[in-house]
Amino acid sequence: MHRTRRPRSLAARLAWLIVMTLAVLFFCVPVVWLLLATTKTDGQIVRDNPFSFGSLTSIADAWHHLYAFQEGAILTWLKNSALYTFGALAITLVTSIPAGYALALTQFIGRRMLLTITMLVMLMPTAAMVLPLYLGMNAVHLDGTIWSVILPFSFFPFGVYLTYIYFSSNVPADLLSAARIDGCSEWQVFRLVAMPLAKPVIALVGFFNFVGNWNNFFLPFVMLPDSSQYPAQVGLNNLLAASPLFNTSSGTGNQIMRPELALATLVTIVPVLIVFLFSQRALVAGMLAGATKE
Repeated sequence: MHRTRRPRSLAARLAWLIVMTLAVLFFCVPVVWLLLATTKTDGQIVRDNPFSFGSLTSIADAWHHLYAFQEGAILTWLKNSALYTFGALAITLVTSIPAGYALALTQFIGRRMLLTITMLVMLMPTAAMVLPLYLGMNAVHLDGTIWSVILPFSFFPFGVYLTYIYFSSNVPADLLSAARIDGCSEWQVFRLVAMPLAKPVIALVGFFNFVGNWNNFFLPFVMLPDSSQYPAQVGLNNLLAASPLFNTSSGTGNQIMRPELALATLVTIVPVLIVFLFSQRALVAGMLAGATKE
């Protein structure tokens, strides 16, 4: 029995090691190349070894050329991304957490139907909702404003469902009942008892909402007419369109080349990495919170 299990176990471990190695190479090699591309000139990127290091001077030159594009448009785009993302995040947390709590721990007419609708909307592709959202914003004359991005960004049924799962499986109903017996109102039960216990899922909902909104391209591209209103992801598209490498009609005097594009990509990734690094513990706690039911 032991002789037949060992080869299988060894083969499984070897297969797992191969799969993980390929996954690491698939995800890490492009990032390493992107980091090194910012240290080279455009000619060095084409001629030299893809994984060779250039110089720190090239990074400074790439930033200078990038910042000169439309008089510091990259900083404007980053500020817009922060405004849209954090504005939507605040509204999402204020609405999603109480909604998930209500679906999980209170009884009201239409509760099951509302939960079903939440799950169905959660499964719909985001791109399929852009046109109806645009028509709705246009009908109330909000298209082209910051609210045409913030309000759709804050619509996050996945966050409602995550909160529902968490409260259903991790918050004892007896604890809430005891708080009500002690004289707490429903709002006090939610604020003083349920909310402190829900910190892991709040962090999880906030992280997913932040990452999804920061990386969203299609919705702001449709909603916003002016380049000065664009977030960073849509701004990257402007850089591509202005580069002679990708658009031959952009003119020969444009300085947006491969190093600038690589640097712009890294700059837009950094906020997500910072949020991830500072919230790892809360994210792991939130992901494991609904794994068991006590």
